[in-house]
Amino acid sequence: MSSADPAALNRANWEERALIHARDKTGFYRIAEFEAGGDTLTAIESAELGDVSDLRILHLQCHLGLDSLSLVRRGAKVTGLDFSSNAIAFARKLSSVTGLDATFVEAGVENVRSAVAGDFDLVFATWGVLCWIPDARRWFGNAASMLAPGGRIYLADDHPAAVQTKEVSLADGGSPIVIDEHSAIVVDEPWRTAANAPLTIEGQHTYTGDTTILEHATTAQWLHPLSEIVTGLLEAGLALEFFHEHDQLPYRRYETMETDGSGLWRLPTEMPGPPLAFSLMAMQT
Repeated sequence: MSSADPAALNRANWEERALIHARDKTGFYRIAEFEAGGDTLTAIESAELGDVSDLRILHLQCHLGLDSLSLVRRGAKVTGLDFSSNAIAFARKLSSVTGLDATFVEAGVENVRSAVAGDFDLVFATWGVLCWIPDARRWFGNAASMLAPGGRIYLADDHPAAVQTKEVSLADGGSPIVIDEHSAIVVDEPWRTAANAPLTIEGQHTYTGDTTILEHATTAQWLHPLSEIVTGLLEAGLALEFFHEHDQLPYRRYETMETDGSGLWRLPTEMPGPPLAFSLMAMQT
């Protein structure tokens, strides 16, 4: 297996991560809280989705199925799809344990139309979605193919400006946006990557704080500018209903970020920084 085979690299990495995440030793995924009746959707999705009662929802890249089952808990009829067999196995187990009825399918987004029958009122995908996709325009085409007439796509993800940047010590140099006297945000990545030229990322650990060393530590990731995202949904025959930018994320991208009390994280209000997230809703025309 090599970086010439990005799909295989990423699948091996996520099969391993899914097992670590399902143990949830750090509580990052709040699995015990969910099993006790909790809900994992953030304030951003909750405000923008509104009432989902009786909607047929397809959750792409659903990972452990927590958000899928949160939508079920809110009254939706949900199918979740992910390319990791370990993630799908856990999602099915969680569905059984909680009594929340959902369908979980093991497949990649590129095969969604052949893997999942029927049409949906809403295709839903959030947080850490597009960086694993070589072609965002193709992603929208695949997602749109699953919509019933008048159906919608909802996407919330890291803002491309935030993905480009990292927090560093001022001693490291660069052209920083100063966060405080010790640290800064600098542009660290290109603003876009070609489908056949992903970034190769090495990471010994997953992002939850679990210290387990990953055997499959290499991933391939892509950067997509906002222009590619908007063009992709327009080419898929979708009409944009809203496009929002946010100064919050559901995870701590920079060490200087602070929790706002809602489970979201933001940079200190007195300090500058890039937009951290975006969300959009688009309708099948």
